[in-house]
Amino acid sequence: MPDVRHLISIDDLTDEDLTSIVTRGADFSAGRATGDRPLAGLVAGIYFAKTSTRTRTAFSSGALRLGAQIVSYGPNDLQTNTGETTEDTGRVLAGMLDLLVARTAADPAEMRSWASQGGMSVVNAMSADEHPTQALTDLTTLLGRFGRIEGLRVLYVGEGNNSAAALALALPRFRNITLELRTPPGYGLAPATLARALATAKRTGSTVVERHDMEALPEDFDAIYTTRWQTTGTSKPDPDWRDVFAPFQVNSRLWKGSPDAVFLHDLPAHRGEEVTADILDGPASIAFQQAENKMHSAMAVLEWCRTGPVGSPATGLTVEGGAGARAVATAG
Repeated sequence: MPDVRHLISIDDLTDEDLTSIVTRGADFSAGRATGDRPLAGLVAGIYFAKTSTRTRTAFSSGALRLGAQIVSYGPNDLQTNTGETTEDTGRVLAGMLDLLVARTAADPAEMRSWASQGGMSVVNAMSADEHPTQALTDLTTLLGRFGRIEGLRVLYVGEGNNSAAALALALPRFRNITLELRTPPGYGLAPATLARALATAKRTGSTVVERHDMEALPEDFDAIYTTRWQTTGTSKPDPDWRDVFAPFQVNSRLWKGSPDAVFLHDLPAHRGEEVTADILDGPASIAFQQAENKMHSAMAVLEWCRTGPVGSPATGLTVEGGAGARAVATAG
């Protein structure tokens, strides 16, 4: 039986794995990858219990391009809806599928239960706490744009949601990163997630800062990133939450101190809410290239799940620990 690898959290990846997947995704994006079909003869299940445009299409298209056949499941298709246990469902699927890509927007314990069955790789296409394949897409996009990840300065503005969590866990794996998170009061990263990001930053000589205001922003960011305020599958208990979020809109004022920064967004976007139209549709935006890279990154993930790391780390992707680290968390 071939090695079976799972991606349920960024923390499941070694530094080598992370570097390999990001490099491979950039190779697919740039047309440098070979025309091999490493998943030929395999069957991938694509299960989305929540809505998806980009991620579902990316993994479906990516699996087909790599030679796999796919079986798709919608939110009402599995017998878990009629009372079958998660464990029994996973046991059955593992006997018929080689890979399972799943979006539950719930606790990832369900996916870990399926992964424990053996024989079937499981990929988290978004859970309530983390969106790991989004972070891999983000890093693939940054590598393609800058030719490196090491040393980049990234500003994230918006809710500390599952996309922000994955970014905070993945980006500081690289040396000398600056990740500045500006999140609304009461809507920051989960404390455990921030603690993990800070520990990683300390190891790699990177800086992670979270504040809950938009004052005294540093300058010279390479990238400015936001996500939509209303995360898929969630609601906010505070009826006045939009007033809390309003100061965190991404608009042209953020480019005064970072005139050369590119703009990232995991999409879908609501113009006039988390970002103004002139930014999303303007020359700084690479958000739709980022969206296309979801497929290239998905291909890299699927390939890694069945074959392991491909190739060697690219220049500027060193992720080994360094001395003199600085990791900070402050409250605005």
